[in-house]
Amino acid sequence: MKLHLDTEGKAVLENGMLVYLHEDGKAIPFDAVAALNKINALNGEAKNHREAKEALEAKLKAFAGIDDPAKAREALQTLTHIDQKKLIEAGAVDQVKAQITQAFQTQLDEASSKNKTLEAQLYQEMIGGRFSSSAFIQDNLAIPADLVQARFGQAFNIDAGKVVATDAAGNKVFSRRQPGEIAEFEEALEYLIEQYPHKDHILKASGHRGGGSQPTPQQNGQKTLKRSAFDALDIGSKQAALKDGISIVD
Repeated sequence: MKLHLDTEGKAVLENGMLVYLHEDGKAIPFDAVAALNKINALNGEAKNHREAKEALEAKLKAFAGIDDPAKAREALQTLTHIDQKKLIEAGAVDQVKAQITQAFQTQLDEASSKNKTLEAQLYQEMIGGRFSSSAFIQDNLAIPADLVQARFGQAFNIDAGKVVATDAAGNKVFSRRQPGEIAEFEEALEYLIEQYPHKDHILKASGHRGGGSQPTPQQNGQKTLKRSAFDALDIGSKQAALKDGISIVD
């Protein structure tokens, strides 16, 4: 990015912050204070990681001289079996272990099923709700929120209790308004829409379109979708489009 200059060659300021031009032409103010705070926070995290590494290395010194971990584990298992034989006949040990394993596996399966249900509910609450109430979708897109979620919902996940978006390469989407911070939902969705190859087919006439693009019937508020854009959607998005009554045109 480069410094944004006005017609007199002077640096442009916004809210007391210098404005920079990014590669896509967007002018965004650079919050130096926020960036410095983020650097200090990252330095603190690096220190914590270093101290944790040193603590782990100190614990590993207790295992100095053990060249074959596999044999060491085998020796411990042998000692365990010897101790068990004092209480149970050798032939019953495996049977008891199998019963215990089965009981724990049943509990694990039940917990896993409940966890998946809770994850689905949490996803719908934290991510589905943001799509349905998105001001960006309402103001800029010519398709309903459920169709937008069907196409772009897989880019959003919950990480440490926070909604996080990833781009096509699997990289987290960071904010350009708050350097070093994860982009909030609206900014992340706007970024993903800008990177979408068929964005001109889903933006309203007043939306941001690439240079030289012409308004499509859908951008003028009509419920139509070009076949090329429809073919580019995944199965879920196609089903949502047809369910919403959108017509496919050549």
